[in-house]
Amino acid sequence: MKILITGTTGYIGLRLIPVLLQNNYELVCCVRDLNRIPEDYKGHPNIQFIEVDFLKPETFTNIPNNINAAYYLIHSMSSTSTSFETLESSCAINFRDYIQKTKCKQVIYLSGIVNDEHLSKHLRSRKKVEYILSQGTYNLTTFRAGIIVGSGSASFEIIRDLVEKLPVMITPKWLNTKTQPIAVSDVISFLSKALLKQELFNNSYDITGPETLTYKQMLLQFANVRGFNRYILTIPIMTPKLSSYWLYFVTTTSYALAVNLVDSMKVEIIGKPSNINQLLGIEPIPYQQAVDNAFKIIEQNAIVSSWKDAINSTKLNDSFGKHINPPQYGCFKDIRSATIINEEATLAKIWAIGGETGWYYGNFLWKLRGYIDLLFGGVGLRRGRTHQHKIQTGDVIDFWRVIYADKKEKKLLLHAEMKLPGEAWLEFKIANNKLYQKAVFRPKGLYGRLYWYSVLPFHGFIFKGMLKNIINP
Repeated sequence: MKILITGTTGYIGLRLIPVLLQNNYELVCCVRDLNRIPEDYKGHPNIQFIEVDFLKPETFTNIPNNINAAYYLIHSMSSTSTSFETLESSCAINFRDYIQKTKCKQVIYLSGIVNDEHLSKHLRSRKKVEYILSQGTYNLTTFRAGIIVGSGSASFEIIRDLVEKLPVMITPKWLNTKTQPIAVSDVISFLSKALLKQELFNNSYDITGPETLTYKQMLLQFANVRGFNRYILTIPIMTPKLSSYWLYFVTTTSYALAVNLVDSMKVEIIGKPSNINQLLGIEPIPYQQAVDNAFKIIEQNAIVSSWKDAINSTKLNDSFGKHINPPQYGCFKDIRSATIINEEATLAKIWAIGGETGWYYGNFLWKLRGYIDLLFGGVGLRRGRTHQHKIQTGDVIDFWRVIYADKKEKKLLLHAEMKLPGEAWLEFKIANNKLYQKAVFRPKGLYGRLYWYSVLPFHGFIFKGMLKNIINP
């Protein structure tokens, strides 16, 4: 059986793939950039990766005609675009019009619970996408979920930040909004078990955990799992904009995602009863168990996917491949090299850079740069990294995005996502028993040039110290 997966490198897609492989399905995985093929699946005999952008119909010819079913997992909640509703509709229309020309019998769509009359912009978009997909000649199965709880999910990481950073919280009144959180493992079970189940054709189902909780109760239960005492006071005077800034500064979320989350959290998300649990033999686990399971994964350093690494959260609007070679002209550069004492140890240090490890020299200055970035609306250093020793193209490392990572080639290239008057790259490459470290900055206008010269004195000892400490075993 041949299954098409969209949103391959997204939070749900990366977790669905291994489950489908265990069931011996043949997968066709759509990626917008072939440079983003997950390292674990390169060369896998049961996976074919194809480059498809659902905003560009000319790329659809890469999709094979003989697919049996397809998963539609394309969402843009963390996109910085103000027109994500239009983008989501365009993607859905293009997908529907092409997929119905193939032999696809079923499309499975993961949506959001949309039972309230006063929907957020995000949930309105999900509902519209469901309507668009339902107009196809294939059979549509829609699962609607609310808050998804799992290691690396946006809601989990935001609640984690709030609970672990704030012993006392003065919070917006929307923390009293009710919802029915569901474990990510249960979401994956629903998606995987629904394949070509005829009794699910052309139906939609709300999938939820077994409890109805307010966001305040979720915070307190999360604290209970972590062994913390937390005190929460809700006040009615915090506006949506202030709420968004509150989430942005206290948690690791981007401001764009914070705005969409606040907009959605004002809406009560309660699922409609159905017999879907009995049809698929699934008994969703309680919220506290889902939180406990997530921390077991975190402790094992086995996080499969994170919302931060989703491609729609990156500043880059085109192919990663266009950024693999930093520009040569009209740029400022800091190029250094040093002879390596132990190549294996040096490569391991490069692959562990950032996050909890830090940047090997002047970490307080890196943190200061991160705080400055936050003040100007940037991402700062809060995102860290998903895996401690594993890197693949598209991953986030603090305020950088991984553009190229090949351990065999001994090369790592990062592209800056902090607020800058220009573009910046940082490259590490080992060749001829030497480590070459290159920082490249392409300024934008006079301000970009002034910026480079203002930070030049710091580069002198930061980059020198970083190079020295990386090569020392």
